[in-house]
Amino acid sequence: MMTNSSTLLTRADALDASDPLHAYRDLFIGADDPSVLAYLDGNSLGRPTKASAERINSFVTREWGGRLIRGWDEGWFELPITIGDTLAATTLGAAAGQTTIGDSTTVLLYKLARGALALRPGRSEIVVDRDNFPTDRYVLESIAAELGFALRWIESDRRSGVSVDDLLAVVSDRTALVVLSHVSYRSGYLLDAASVARETHEAGALLLLDLCHSVGSVPLELDSWGIDLAVGCTYKYLNGGPGSPAFAYVRAEHQRDFVQPIWGWMGSDDPFGMAQGYEPAQGMRRVISGTPSILGMIALQDTLALIAEVGMAAVRAKSIALTEYALELVRELLVPLGVEIGSPQDSAERGGHIIIDHPRFESMVERLRDKGVIPDFRAPQGLRLGLSPLSTSFREVCVGIGVIRDELTN
Repeated sequence: MMTNSSTLLTRADALDASDPLHAYRDLFIGADDPSVLAYLDGNSLGRPTKASAERINSFVTREWGGRLIRGWDEGWFELPITIGDTLAATTLGAAAGQTTIGDSTTVLLYKLARGALALRPGRSEIVVDRDNFPTDRYVLESIAAELGFALRWIESDRRSGVSVDDLLAVVSDRTALVVLSHVSYRSGYLLDAASVARETHEAGALLLLDLCHSVGSVPLELDSWGIDLAVGCTYKYLNGGPGSPAFAYVRAEHQRDFVQPIWGWMGSDDPFGMAQGYEPAQGMRRVISGTPSILGMIALQDTLALIAEVGMAAVRAKSIALTEYALELVRELLVPLGVEIGSPQDSAERGGHIIIDHPRFESMVERLRDKGVIPDFRAPQGLRLGLSPLSTSFREVCVGIGVIRDELTN
C-alpha cells in the first residue's frame, strides 16, 4: 500500500463500502460530527444510539413522569433480571436465570469474589495477574487483607497476556479463586477461557472472569466454557452510557449456596415484607443489594437489540477486520517512526482493541484530541485504539492513524 493520503482514504472508503455493518454507524449519535474525525476510544465509552435518546426521553416523560411509583409494579422491579437474561442470550452464551444488572463493576467484583471464596472453605489463596485492570487488583488486595488470604501473582507478559502455563505455575490445592480478564485492558490479549476454566477446576478452585473488554466485541460461551462467575461493564461496547450499571453472572449450579456480603432489601427473599433478619432471595436476585438504577439500564437495551439483529459472529468479523486494518496501517505508517505494537499480532489472540507504544505519545494526546482524533492513553507510553464494530468506520481508522503519523513527524 502506498502512503499517499488520497490512496489510503480511497482504500478505506472501499472497505467501508463492502462492510455489511457499515450502515449501522448511522444509528449512533455523533457519527457525522465534523469536529470528531476519528473516535478511537469506544472501548472506554461507546457512542450513544439515536434510539436510546428517544427511549430515555420517553421513559422520563411517560414512565417515570406518567406512572411515577406505580412503575415498580409494572416492570421496573424485574428489569435487572429481564435485561440480564437478554444480555446473557445475546452476548454471553448463557442460559436465563444466571445474570443480573446491578452495581458498578467494582462493587459486583467484590460481591462475586467474596461469595466465591465462601464456596471454597479451607483454601487460602487468590490468583490474579499483575497486569490485570487496577480495580480488579485493588479489590482483591482489599479482600485478601480483610480475610487473611494470600495473593498469588501471575507475572504475565504485558504485550500478550495470561497463558495456561502461566496459570499452572501458581495454582494449587490452596487456591480458592482465580480472577482474570477475558480481554486484557492494555494489550487486548484474548484469554483461552475454556482451557483456563478447565485447569482452574482441576485444581478445585473457581474462576471469575472480568468481561469488561470483551462483552459486545468478542463472542462468549460462558455456559459451555464452564465459567463459574463473571462481571462486566455496559458502557463500552454495549453503549449504556457513562457509569451505566455493570452485570454479574453466577453459574446456576453455584447459586443455591452463593451468598454475597452486601445484604440489602432488594436482594432479600421478601423485599416488601420488611422482616427482621436477612434471608437471600432464590436465584440471581440474591446478588442485588439496593434499589437498582432503572434509568441507567435504559440505553443498554438498544445496543442489545442491534447485536441480536446482526449476531455476535458478524460483530466479531467486523472487529477483526478493523484491528487487522489498523495494524496494517501502523506497520506501514508508524513503525518506521519508532512506534512499537503492544498487542498480539494473531487476531485469534486479540480482542477489539490494539495498543501502540512510543515515548512521545503522552505529550501528543491533547493535540490529537484538539484535531478531532480521540484515542486513549495508557501509561507508560501507549495509545490504545478501541474500534467499536457497530460504530467505527474504516475511514475513521485511516484518518486517525494518519493524524498520529503527522504528529510524530512534526
